[in-house]
Amino acid sequence: MGNPVVVGVDGSSAALTAVAAAAAAAVRRGAALRVVHAEIPVKPRLVVPDPAVGPLVRQAMAHALHAVPETVVTSAVVTGDVVHVLEAESQAADLIVVGSRGTGGITRRLLGSVLGSTPVPLAARSYCPVMVVRGEDPDPTGPVVLGVDGSPDSEQAVAFAFAESARRRAELVAVHAWRPDRASSGRAPEAAERLLGQALAGPEDACPGVTVRREPVGGKASEVLIEASRAAQLLVVGARGRGGLAGLLLGSVSQDVMTRAHCPVVIVRTTT
Repeated sequence: MGNPVVVGVDGSSAALTAVAAAAAAAVRRGAALRVVHAEIPVKPRLVVPDPAVGPLVRQAMAHALHAVPETVVTSAVVTGDVVHVLEAESQAADLIVVGSRGTGGITRRLLGSVLGSTPVPLAARSYCPVMVVRGEDPDPTGPVVLGVDGSPDSEQAVAFAFAESARRRAELVAVHAWRPDRASSGRAPEAAERLLGQALAGPEDACPGVTVRREPVGGKASEVLIEASRAAQLLVVGARGRGGLAGLLLGSVSQDVMTRAHCPVVIVRTTT
C-alpha cells in the first residue's frame, strides 16, 4: 500500500461525513485509512485522557467500514493542537480529509483566518492535499471540476485533478475565470483559452483516458467555481492563485470555495 489517507475526527456528524469520503478515497488509492483524533491537554505537560475518545474513534472506524466495507482502517489518538497534529500527519499522508460545518465548525477551527491572529491554516501548511468535505451529497456521476489560473499551486492542482479523474472514471472540467470588465477587444477570452491549453497540454497527453472539457468563463473566480460545483462530485483548486498577496498563506478563492462549494473541495499547494 501507498501512503495513507488521514481523516481528522472530533465526534461530530460532519466528521463522520468526512470519514465516509476518506474511506472511499483510500480504497481508490489502494491505501489504508488512518482515523486521527487530536487530544488537547488540559494543562501543559498534563494529559488527562478523555473517556469519550475511545468510543469516538471506534465509531468513526465502524462508520468507515460500513460506508466502504473493503477499507483497511487504522487509528491514532495524538496529544496536541489539531492543526499541528494533522500537519504532522500530512508529512506521511497522500491526502488529509476534514469535515466542514459550512462557515463554522471544524473547518473554521482548522483553517482559521489568514487576516487574524488564528493559527496558520492547515491547508496552507499541509505537506499533502487537503480535502474539505461538506454536508451536501455530491452527484457521484458528476465531473471533477478544476480551477486553473496558471499559478504554481494551480499546476499542482492540475496534476492532482487528472489523477483523481482517472481514479473516479469521471470527466474533468477545467475552468478558468476571467473578469468581463477586462475583456479588452475580446482578448481576455482568447487569453483564457490559451492559458487552459498551456496548463492542460502535458497532463492531457499523459492521461489519454481522461475526458477533458475546457470552460473559460467570464466572472469572479470563486463565484464561477461555486456555481460549477453544483453538478460536480469534486472541486480541485490551488492554495494560492496568481493574484494572491505575498502575505496571504491561503488565497481568497480557496477560502471562499471551502465554505461555500456544493461538493467536497481539495486544496493543493506547492510544497517544494
